[in-house]
Amino acid sequence: MVDNWFAGEGDDFRLLGTRCAACACVFFPREDGFCRNPGCAGGELAEVPLSRRGRVWSYTDGRYRPPAPYVSDPELPWEPYTLIAVELEAERMVVLGQAVPGVAVTDLEVGMEVEVVPGVLNEDNGTTWTTWHWRPVEVGA
Repeated sequence: MVDNWFAGEGDDFRLLGTRCAACACVFFPREDGFCRNPGCAGGELAEVPLSRRGRVWSYTDGRYRPPAPYVSDPELPWEPYTLIAVELEAERMVVLGQAVPGVAVTDLEVGMEVEVVPGVLNEDNGTTWTTWHWRPVEVGA
């Protein structure tokens, strides 16, 4: 788990960002030292939960072993994964992440609604490292 990037479980699961008190810019990954807005000298940043839902901005399939912190056993066959760039509703920012297992690029369309859910980065010796995944929202949900 990457500390302070997300919190909660189930319907309370959220990515965590920071908002600048001076210019109201929101950042993810979070920023705790300074405002990343080059036109702002503000430095007071507060943690904010980000929108749970957004719309697919772009997507692709990963046909290579990802770099750290993702873990893959070189002794096992490689399984492709789906990456989704999602524009968050309220923040109007794009956040990249993997799709939930089982979602392929053929299941996605630009503009479709997705939501952030907890995912598993790796499991080893009884320890589970968590991350976030994007999951398509069912029509009418």
